[in-house]
Amino acid sequence: MTVQPSATPRPKRNLRLVLAKPRGFCAGVTRAIEIVERALEVYGPPVYVRHEIVHNRYVVEGLRSKGAVFVKEIGEVPEGAVTIFSAHGVSSAVEAGAAARALNVVDATCPLVSKVHNEGRRATAAGREVVLIGHRGHPEVEGTMGQIPGRVALVTDVAEADAFEPRDPAALSYVTQTTLSVDDTAEIIATLRRRFPDIAGPDLKDICYATQNRQLVLREVAAQVDVVLVVGAPNSSNSNRLKEIGNTMGVPSYLIEDAAALDPAWLETAQSVGVTAGASAPEELVSALLDRLGELFDVRIEHQEGPAENIQFRLPRELAEGAQAGAA
Repeated sequence: MTVQPSATPRPKRNLRLVLAKPRGFCAGVTRAIEIVERALEVYGPPVYVRHEIVHNRYVVEGLRSKGAVFVKEIGEVPEGAVTIFSAHGVSSAVEAGAAARALNVVDATCPLVSKVHNEGRRATAAGREVVLIGHRGHPEVEGTMGQIPGRVALVTDVAEADAFEPRDPAALSYVTQTTLSVDDTAEIIATLRRRFPDIAGPDLKDICYATQNRQLVLREVAAQVDVVLVVGAPNSSNSNRLKEIGNTMGVPSYLIEDAAALDPAWLETAQSVGVTAGASAPEELVSALLDRLGELFDVRIEHQEGPAENIQFRLPRELAEGAQAGAA
């Protein structure tokens, strides 16, 4: 019997990987997740969370396994139960509904989103009509519109900014969703200012620092690679903006939830690939993607450094004090 020699495995093709930094979790997301985890420790399960605490199903499933119960509406929560509002914020009507059911509410709204709410309320109190620049149907937009009394006009793009007709052009203010594309938002603001020179607003300061940083460093990555991979959920606004930026720069860019979603065909001719992650994507998903790429290619990893992020947001007092009491 003749034994055939085993086939020699074909060597892996070289692939240069450029990792964006910063990427992944921002301070608001880290705080929101920690709020749910602390609430489970302090109050015990179940703890109810209105909507996804952040837009990432891996995060949601991980918290669900610890005892978090995710609901669409406040009416699904038993009266008096511990209830957490997501990082995207909620409307005043939702707050009132929670109070009517005597829910023990812990608010995980990102402080930067709360800042936008406050800006809108101040503008209304000053007699100004508010224009909200944002994506129709996004939870943050729905919450912001429901936090600002009076008329709020939603503008989603330049065409709507061109068509918008205010009650009084001399009494206008604008605020923005925190997870928008910096470039797209700048064009909308420029259009509003051209049409209404007296409009008041914060330039691009309402766009979250983490959103801006991830977009900035991705531009530097995309300028030097053949393909961009963005780790993030399909319903994550800031992750979708990252994919759009790569595509706008002429680089094929793909938004994937995890390593299993990677299609090797995307990389057939690529010599270099950029990798980043949206602000609600955990780093373990990025690590799993790098492992998968290492199985397919002989990978050389480089890092593209962007602005340093040292911001931390405090936990709500009831959780910080409750955790300290439990430790004692």
